[in-house]
Amino acid sequence: MPISESVTQLLKSSGIPYEVLKHPEAFTAQEVAATVHVTGKEVAKTVVVNADEKFVMAVIPAPHKLELKSLKELLGAKEIRLAKEEELTTLFPDCEVGAMPPLGNLYDMPVFISSALKERKEIIFNACTHTEVLKISYADFEKLVQPKTGEISRLPSV
Repeated sequence: MPISESVTQLLKSSGIPYEVLKHPEAFTAQEVAATVHVTGKEVAKTVVVNADEKFVMAVIPAPHKLELKSLKELLGAKEIRLAKEEELTTLFPDCEVGAMPPLGNLYDMPVFISSALKERKEIIFNACTHTEVLKISYADFEKLVQPKTGEISRLPSV
């Protein structure tokens, strides 16, 4: 499956320069980082959660774990859970399962990003496929998506 045309159209119509990085098939953000020869800190993974029956994107560095409790507090939600695979198929019909980009404005979803990514010069993320990622400047990402930032992730303890 190629990069979703809606994704490239959004970037082009917003005047945002981007680079497509092709890589061998990879299913986790850490694998993606290894295949495009960058550290995991440079790759953002999108985690979709259901908070009080509304879907929300949480964007965190590849090696981090999502802190559901922190996101729940940030959202002021009563209940929160990870989205199910079948929900992802419905929410992102133009993407391979698990390869959704953190472009909530394209999917009518609010985006919450880990403060750990805010200091990055560039952000690399899935482009609807398990063989390509997009690289754009963090400033452009922030301008385009207007995510809310919070302490929503952490490195797992060993």
